[in-house]
Amino acid sequence: MESHADRPHPILLPPKLKPGDRIRFVSPASTPEPQEVMRQVTLLKEWGFAVDFGAHVYDKLGYLAGSDEDRLADLDDAFRDPGVRAIFATRGGKGSYRIADRIDFEAVRRDPKPLVGFSDITILHLMLWKRCRLIGIGGGLLGDTADRDAIRRMLTSDDDVVIEADSQEATAALTTSGKADGRLIGGNLDMLMTAAGWALPLLRGAILFVEAVNMQRGQLDRGLTMLRKAGHLDGVAGIAIGQFVGFDLSLRVNAIDIVRHHLASLDVPILGGLPVGHGIRHRAILHGAQATLDVQAGRLTMRQR
Repeated sequence: MESHADRPHPILLPPKLKPGDRIRFVSPASTPEPQEVMRQVTLLKEWGFAVDFGAHVYDKLGYLAGSDEDRLADLDDAFRDPGVRAIFATRGGKGSYRIADRIDFEAVRRDPKPLVGFSDITILHLMLWKRCRLIGIGGGLLGDTADRDAIRRMLTSDDDVVIEADSQEATAALTTSGKADGRLIGGNLDMLMTAAGWALPLLRGAILFVEAVNMQRGQLDRGLTMLRKAGHLDGVAGIAIGQFVGFDLSLRVNAIDIVRHHLASLDVPILGGLPVGHGIRHRAILHGAQATLDVQAGRLTMRQR
């Protein structure tokens, strides 16, 4: 049954950034390494942006970057501050799922701005789409030059974003045939499973994107079984599959076999092999963008207009 939160809102496409605009780093999940953050800061400043930080960006409470209240306060402050024009998560890790339903969604609607992050940050993208229809950037600045330049273009231009499938990626073996159009929704598979029942948007008519890292076969199988049997995958228009990292693919029944078993029954176009996720190359995607999945061409195209 459709909930109030799933009823359509206007699409929120944040304004593009200009030189001198301010970007804020926050830590909604785990504590980052300062040197990794400063590498990103240096790059953003070279691009002409100003940078500042949430008050609790380097806090540490076990595996979390401080308390739920402090991590949430930093995220909300960034959405509420009219001087902040984009928000970067310092890293993923664990913990964004603890605060995703408590975001100040009214502040997001009043002043849309892109959230940039992936992995654990997936669940924030899912909830921001579910509650606000906010288009965000699923990626980070620690990849190669092409990866970083793609995020720069997403922040500053309204050009289409195109990702070509790579036949060397293990998930290329899942590719089928066909073509699909729809809003691109998804991200890290573990977070999609965690979001089911409360933060996962309706996927009917959408292109579902999935990538995964360091999951056991049983965990993968249980999660996909739940998503499929609970009806969360009903009506998807197509599936885009990124990188599966940290899996032993030499096993007789491996992760690729498990995913194929669960997705085959959906009978929709599937494009695997996309260099998006936790690999050395990790291109960014636009969560919520209108997209075209062209399996024959091996291409995922995301539109920003």
